[in-house]
Amino acid sequence: MRTEDVLAAVSTGLWHWDNASRTVTFDAEAARLLGLPAERVELSEPAARARFHAVDWVQVQGVIRLAAAEGTLAEARMRVVDDAGRVLRTVRSRTRPGTEARHRLTGTIEEVPEPQQGTSPAPAAVTGDWRRNREAFLLDAGRALAEARSTSEVLRVAATLSMPGFEPSGLAVFASEGNRVKLIGHHGYEPGAMEDFRDEPMDTGYPAAEVIRTGRAVYLPSPEDYARRFPGLYPKVAKFGRRSWAFLPLINAGRTIGAWMAGFSMPVTFTPDERSVLTTVARMLAQALGRASAHESERELTMGLQRSMMPTVEPDIPGMSVAARYVPTGGGLEVGGDWYDMIPLPGEGKIALVIGDVQGHDVRAAGLMGQLRIALRAYASEGHHPDAVLSRASRFLAGINGGDAGDEDAVADQRFATCLYIEATPATGMLVIARAGHPDPAIRLSDGTMLVRPTAGGLPLGIVPDTDYPTTRMVLEPGETMMVCTDGLIETGGHDLETGWARLREVVEGHSADAGDGSLEKLADSLVQAVHGPPSHYTTGPLIDRREDDIALLLLRRDLPAAAAPGQAPPAPRPPRRTVLTIAQAEPERIAEARQQIRELMYDWPDQDQTDSAVLMVSEMVTNVLVHTDGDAILIAEISGEPGVRSVRVDVADSSDELPHRRHPGEMASSGRGLVLMELLAGAWGVDPQGEGKNIWFELYETAGDGETRFEGIT
Repeated sequence: MRTEDVLAAVSTGLWHWDNASRTVTFDAEAARLLGLPAERVELSEPAARARFHAVDWVQVQGVIRLAAAEGTLAEARMRVVDDAGRVLRTVRSRTRPGTEARHRLTGTIEEVPEPQQGTSPAPAAVTGDWRRNREAFLLDAGRALAEARSTSEVLRVAATLSMPGFEPSGLAVFASEGNRVKLIGHHGYEPGAMEDFRDEPMDTGYPAAEVIRTGRAVYLPSPEDYARRFPGLYPKVAKFGRRSWAFLPLINAGRTIGAWMAGFSMPVTFTPDERSVLTTVARMLAQALGRASAHESERELTMGLQRSMMPTVEPDIPGMSVAARYVPTGGGLEVGGDWYDMIPLPGEGKIALVIGDVQGHDVRAAGLMGQLRIALRAYASEGHHPDAVLSRASRFLAGINGGDAGDEDAVADQRFATCLYIEATPATGMLVIARAGHPDPAIRLSDGTMLVRPTAGGLPLGIVPDTDYPTTRMVLEPGETMMVCTDGLIETGGHDLETGWARLREVVEGHSADAGDGSLEKLADSLVQAVHGPPSHYTTGPLIDRREDDIALLLLRRDLPAAAAPGQAPPAPRPPRRTVLTIAQAEPERIAEARQQIRELMYDWPDQDQTDSAVLMVSEMVTNVLVHTDGDAILIAEISGEPGVRSVRVDVADSSDELPHRRHPGEMASSGRGLVLMELLAGAWGVDPQGEGKNIWFELYETAGDGETRFEGIT
């Protein structure tokens, strides 16, 4: 008896689809089921398509493609329609595509009397709700997996996926590592329950291993199917009480990287719709794991580069404390050109603190930063003065930047760097500062006030090989803290230099210095958090998540003597608020800096008129030195006393022995009013001759009695 006769006896027809000629052949029984005469017939593809409901025809194309990709049985239910479009019956078609599936398919067709119960509705009962739910689920799953940045996040998202119509009660993800299959995450199992499957050889008789080896999904609709295909493993699986299992390959960039298992407590027949959903989720899961792996590898490389490039500051400097932070940028490899360093100098226990910023936020910037840091360390260790260290560093950077003058790419990729170099003597607090285009340092005074200290400087490193870098000397008094940073800390968040410093000033002046040894570390954390919000991990502490620019930060505090430490009796008197500034003959523009320093020093002075008077007198005193002498002006301003009865004293010293004298300028005179202004505006003033030169001073008082000026004369 022929096969066709046997199948016809059970109302099953045969069909052949020739994709090359675009024709479909139906035997007599198949033709009858399609509403045609019960005889063998060959139809064109359009004619065959007209015998089925349009929606079902589109669906069956996807089912066949999925089955061809997986090498599994293709099954679909389709509604047969007549010439008027009325539904005649529902048939079920089955085929298993072979290696030539895309050229020729052979299958069976049988009538389905009524929709069968299952985990998914039959095509005749498929509603828009199922399709909408599936599309919404896949959209949400894709969005959630796309946002996961680590393997743990991907696994967490996978564990919370709620599939439409069939809900897995157990999930597991396996990874391929060499010739091993390793469990990297699971959900729905008790702790320790999956130990038997945590690490298995690739050639083991386990579904996940088979899926990884072959790249094809394994569907096990029932425990009997599991026991039949994997008899040695099923006894270990039976205890979990699952009824159906699906193992799907995780394929990323054409390579099988692992397998995903979904276990169900209720029987699942794995219809084409269900397999389609599972396959789509597996693809998204594989892509998410691939992205997470790349991100974690990149992160590991980034942290390795940071650890190799960022030194550890020495916490045990006699009489001083240091805190440092480095926060990478959020782009690329998260490695930029910012750096800091702390270098022991030869002799006298001196140290050098260096902070800088190479232009750019890429691998080249990081590479140049590493080379420049090593060069600076070498020059400093040789004992060169700060200005000589920066001059040599500028020549070094210009040299490695140069390349071939005719090479346009090399010229276009030339980089410069800003740098601040500080030579510190811990015993005395003396700081010698050289600056190459970098932001000025800031000083937190003993009473908490923050002042930005203007310093002399030159061009950024690498622009002009032979550049001079003038130095600035200042003394860090006991209890004072110096802050140096890169522009990422100041200008992040849309701030310019002025508003950025104002933001940091609020943090610095609001910080309590009475928190013991951890006070400096807490201040460093507070400064970074003020820019970027709550932290998670930085290189030497917590790291932020939102980064516009990389940041380097150094804090140097000169400790108070033990006898004067806060909290000990008797209480220490309120420390004076003090600033020192040198204005050279060749730098008259720094008179504006002197005026700004006085305003910042008197920021909380209650009488604004007195503040304006102090600024005017300082401007006159410094200008007179630069105009009438050949030397530099040294400005020292100090506020002392308790609030309400404070006084401000300003001294301007120079090297000339010629004492000032009162003049009587006419209405059109452009000078000669300095002493007249001091008599009118100062609470007290005077001139003190010194060994070499003189010192002119004035005082203002917070409770200025009747406003009379006291002249103490020349002493």
